[in-house]
Amino acid sequence: MSKTSSSLPTNSLHYKRILLIKPSSLGDIVHALPVLHALRHRYPEARIDWLVNTGFADLLTDHPDITNVVTFDRKRFAGIGINPRATKEFYRFMRQLRDTRYDCAIDLQGLFRSGFLAWTTGAAMRLGFSQAREGAWIFYNRRVRVNTNDHAVDRNRQLIQSLTGQVDEVAFPLTLGATDTEAIRTMLNESHVDLDKNFIAIVPGARWETKIWPAKYFAETIDKFTTELGIPIVLVGGPEDVQRCQAIAGMCQHKPVNIAGRTSIRQFAAILKKASLVICHDSAAMHLAVAFQRSLIAILGPTNPNRTGPYRRPESVVRLDLACSPCYLRNLTRCMHAHRCMEELAVSAVVSAAVCALDEKVVSTAYRS
Repeated sequence: MSKTSSSLPTNSLHYKRILLIKPSSLGDIVHALPVLHALRHRYPEARIDWLVNTGFADLLTDHPDITNVVTFDRKRFAGIGINPRATKEFYRFMRQLRDTRYDCAIDLQGLFRSGFLAWTTGAAMRLGFSQAREGAWIFYNRRVRVNTNDHAVDRNRQLIQSLTGQVDEVAFPLTLGATDTEAIRTMLNESHVDLDKNFIAIVPGARWETKIWPAKYFAETIDKFTTELGIPIVLVGGPEDVQRCQAIAGMCQHKPVNIAGRTSIRQFAAILKKASLVICHDSAAMHLAVAFQRSLIAILGPTNPNRTGPYRRPESVVRLDLACSPCYLRNLTRCMHAHRCMEELAVSAVVSAAVCALDEKVVSTAYRS
């Protein structure tokens, strides 16, 4: 493992085989898309592969800027060093990375495993954050110090500028096929919702329980939109959100369309891309809505909107300005303030912000109808 050399003229070199390492999560993958865009612009003829966890691979499949999606199956490699089969499979995976002969590996994950995989490639250039966690920085020979108070997208941009030079354009290239859209169209047609007309997508789930606005508040919000605007509401989420979405729908006087747990990752993205407005927490849905340039309301509590909120969309954030926020606590049992950031955030505040976020034509059409 080489020592850091800040004098390496990285932005003057022409790399032919590049591996971008960003296995998860979905929101973080969206944050990495501007890096992919910058790499393809700087190295139009290069082989650019993306190493990603199996569960997110479909989102990147057939992407025009990606040569090959390298899938990393964590379940398959569980028990390395204990389970002979898993150990053999991981060794074979390492050989695959080595045999591809990457000349540049970029670790945007910044954890021990991802740093190790970058080192495994044998690439002459192994780029990562100098503040990478779990000691991952030891695997890089080019370490870039970034401002940890900046947004995740900007931290990634600061890193990639070592290779590409100044990154002025921030783009989130994400391609979805017609089959993804048609699958959603069929699904919504069953509930008499036209995908090509106005509808609001509500994604009430989040990975942290502290990020979640109460279900009864979502139900009140849905009823207000239904009675006052007459715009269809669609509840969206993954398998882990099914129970929550069912609970919200059960509290509503005017039942929303609930397709939680019924979509693939690409279909999930497709419905957000078509929505007139997305209402969600600090979650992958928020970052996808930004990538698709959709109207958005992001309900935030324990996290800092400047670091992980909707990129360059401060007007889309609805939150309470509390002394205890952001706290970055993941578990409600550790909150000493009765979850005020969410419990005291009024429905009226979210509804008012949502009406403002909706396109004027959408609102006026709804009122006329």
